[in-house]
Amino acid sequence: MPFQSTRSKLVLSEDDLKKLGVISKSRTEPKGRVERAKFILEYYNGATISEIARNHKTNRTKIELQINKALQMGAMPSLDDMPRAGRPGTITDAAKAWLISLACAKPLNFSYSHETWTTALLSKHVQEHCEENGHPCLKHLSRGTVSKILSANVIKPHKMTYYLERRDPLFDEKMNQVLHVYKEVIIAAAENDDDVLTAFISYDEKPGIQAIENKAPDLCPVPGKYPAIARDYEYKRHGTLSLLAGIDLQTGVIIAVVEDRHRSIEFINFLKKVDANYPETHKIKIILDNHSAHISKETRKYLATKPNRFELIFTPTHASWLNIIETFFSKLARTMLRGIRVKNKEELRQRLLQHIESLNESPVVFRWKYKMDIIEPLSK
Repeated sequence: MPFQSTRSKLVLSEDDLKKLGVISKSRTEPKGRVERAKFILEYYNGATISEIARNHKTNRTKIELQINKALQMGAMPSLDDMPRAGRPGTITDAAKAWLISLACAKPLNFSYSHETWTTALLSKHVQEHCEENGHPCLKHLSRGTVSKILSANVIKPHKMTYYLERRDPLFDEKMNQVLHVYKEVIIAAAENDDDVLTAFISYDEKPGIQAIENKAPDLCPVPGKYPAIARDYEYKRHGTLSLLAGIDLQTGVIIAVVEDRHRSIEFINFLKKVDANYPETHKIKIILDNHSAHISKETRKYLATKPNRFELIFTPTHASWLNIIETFFSKLARTMLRGIRVKNKEELRQRLLQHIESLNESPVVFRWKYKMDIIEPLSK
């Protein structure tokens, strides 16, 4: 009498069959999942446990465990390993806390030349000093275990991020003054008063704009063959230019000059252009940083010739984000200046001015909104 299996038949849906077929032929899935998918499909197609074991040159027990697991849990869940308790941990919580405290200190504090920890250096230090600190369980600590402990506590002593310390003791006061100017602009726009006799300008410089020339011409895209512009790696440098620009916060018009440098004399040239741009009856408020050219003797000497004409509102130190003109510079760098190539500095100058002229044909008005609800009244 032939052998008849008493094990239940495996029932699979069309979706499960499709997924198992893909996994069984995959070259990227883990080997274990591919094997188990093949076991399940062969059993579903009528193969016995012994036949499957012979086909895969393995033992019956391995196949039986997998088929029983599929019958109990379902085909797809049975492809993955079940969670196991594992060997009891030998590293105490106190030892982990000590390890984390070391990771949160600099290696320099322990007479190492390194600036930051590596897992190798940290595990070596722990192994050498764990017993004297009362943590003998760390005597054979591996680099992998160090990584696991640090990851579990979201500590990455090998990485470094940057921050900017507030070095301006009058930061809040200066920020408040800048925000009040933005508030004035919003109020003037809401009242729609054409008789406002104040111009509001956000100003800064963008120095170091490079005039770079290609040594070989760019190759344009070719449909179906070359999707992008091809550019030779070699180029020529022709120096740099500085863009001095201010944006009128009421109209969005950009006032700009392009100079070789950005000293006091160039800043004064910009002020003269601004002065010529507005009626003499207007007061001109300019938001700018405390660059030396903005407060130099030459600049103050020029301002003295225009009494009550200009009012300079300085942003706090390291607070360029408070100046709206930075949004224009950011967009300029990401669009017009990105990958620009010119034959000389004069061509770069003309293209910059042409770009600004085209923007002024359809100016965009910027409105500052961040922290406008927390500004305090200006002290008299």
